[in-house]
Amino acid sequence: MSTTTANNFAAPATAGAAQDTLALLGRVLIALLFVPAGFGKIAGFAGVVGYIGAVGLPLPQLGAVIAIAVELGLGLLLLVGYKTRIVSIILAVFTVATAVFFHNYWAMPADKAYINQLMFFKNIAIAGGLLAIAALGAGRFSIDRK
Repeated sequence: MSTTTANNFAAPATAGAAQDTLALLGRVLIALLFVPAGFGKIAGFAGVVGYIGAVGLPLPQLGAVIAIAVELGLGLLLLVGYKTRIVSIILAVFTVATAVFFHNYWAMPADKAYINQLMFFKNIAIAGGLLAIAALGAGRFSIDRK
């Protein structure tokens, strides 16, 4: 009978299946944030352009198109697990940029600061999850693994 030490850890066979299932679930849950948001931006394109312009960003129409491409396009790629590591990094950068430009609670009046602080840190946490996906990969249940 062998002993298991910290330097000689043998994971049970089921650990791989559980890890791959959790990786899939994590991708699905995060994609549920991006994909519907991308569709919503298509449906409400004029409103999105207005919102982007209202925060003072240049070229709001281009910004809206980029947001749709990132949220819908890269969100779907994340969902199916294609080029997952780079997609996750791009989505993380996009999510942090969104936090900085649209949830800049430090520059808002007190009545808007609290909710935007929550939204800011929600985005930062999502970016952290995306970076974990980038570090660990998509798992077996993905196009990357085929």
